Amino acid sequence: MFGRIGASELILILCIALVIFGPSKLPEIGKSLGKAINEFKSYSNKLTKDIDSESDKDDKK
Repeated sequence: MFGRIGASELILILCIALVIFGPSKLPEIGKSLGKAINEFKSYSNKLTKDIDSESDKDDKK
């Protein structure tokens, strides 16, 4: 049902965000969103490494 977001949809979303939050808040929101995504990626990579190391330990037994 929901596919990839095209250029026109992305522009529409950005325009709505600009109207709602204003031009002064958008950089702050973008920075916060970037930090959150970065933390999520680092924790998911750490979890994947932990799971892989545990499965390697189980395979050796």
